[in-house]
Amino acid sequence: MTTDGSLAPAGGGAATGTPVLALDIGGTKLAVAVVTPDGAVHGLRVRPTRRDEGPQAVIRRLFDMGHEAVAEAGLGGVGAVGIACGGPLDAPSGLLQSPPHLPGWDDIAIGPLATAEFGVPFALENDATAAAVAEHRYGAGRGLASLVYLTVSTGVGGGVVLDGRLHRGAAGNGGELGHITVRRGGRACSCGRRGCIEAYASGSSIAARAVEALADPAPGEAPSSLAGLAAVTAADVSAAAAAGDPLAARVWDETVDLLGSAVSDLVNVLEPELVVLGGGVTRSGAMLLDPVRAIVAREAMPPAARAATVRLAALGDVVCVVGAGAIALDVLPGAAGGATRPAGADAAPAPAHHPHDHAPTEAARV
Repeated sequence: MTTDGSLAPAGGGAATGTPVLALDIGGTKLAVAVVTPDGAVHGLRVRPTRRDEGPQAVIRRLFDMGHEAVAEAGLGGVGAVGIACGGPLDAPSGLLQSPPHLPGWDDIAIGPLATAEFGVPFALENDATAAAVAEHRYGAGRGLASLVYLTVSTGVGGGVVLDGRLHRGAAGNGGELGHITVRRGGRACSCGRRGCIEAYASGSSIAARAVEALADPAPGEAPSSLAGLAAVTAADVSAAAAAGDPLAARVWDETVDLLGSAVSDLVNVLEPELVVLGGGVTRSGAMLLDPVRAIVAREAMPPAARAATVRLAALGDVVCVVGAGAIALDVLPGAAGGATRPAGADAAPAPAHHPHDHAPTEAARV
């Protein structure tokens, strides 16, 4: 991102080709890699988050994975570290502010901690917003002016690019597309409200709704194949629905119907050229994409529906890692919009979007 909030062109980053370290902190998994200015991923590491262990243990494991990725990539040192994590967060100061998918992570100064660990400047961004940057710069939206990215995973998040500029919002957390209300007074959401699309389309919600349906099946409904599973997942639900399981189909149909409704609203409001769907739940492929496309074509305003294409993410499972790398590339010296701090003994480049000092402080804690 440049200083005015616009996105650097595809292949952005320092002209020297300096690699960066990318850290993706999810509720279910941690993903780490070295990313080069062409968007390529090197030394990828993916491990369970095990969030029940608490932030200190998880961050230690995350940073160890970072060192392993740098060693395996064999590209020498990195010039910056990018961190993608679900919000809310304060990107300039590098602070995670109690993200719902990470219980107990209250005011964690992950950015300064990363700078202290790796000795390079950090960039922090909402994971779905970072993924939107990645898809716009390197993936399905390359060369387009407008894009809406929706990640459907453990939670539901999003990011918006309009006229080539990333929408960040007045408080820096714009693009929380998972908290569009699709059913007023509906299921409880992790954000504290009810009826959000996250409460229906996220992987955790799909699994929970299937378990609830198993406990209270519809009258006359045939026994479900899901009943024999020790733990039901969203992937189990989509697979069973595809095989004709009526209970699984009922849960899945509600999921894609409400997701399609949410995407239709976004298409009406923002009128993007492209809507990109990513995240673990989209591994179901056409099972999810086809009905969402049909709903958008049917329910969105005709001019907006005709203008918008709905596609799956081109970068697949590494989209958030590439996104974390993209935001880190933008803080390198010589990057588009890159800014540097005043010269000093320990001066390090600061993110292009804010002049705050990223040196570790006493506020950094886990």
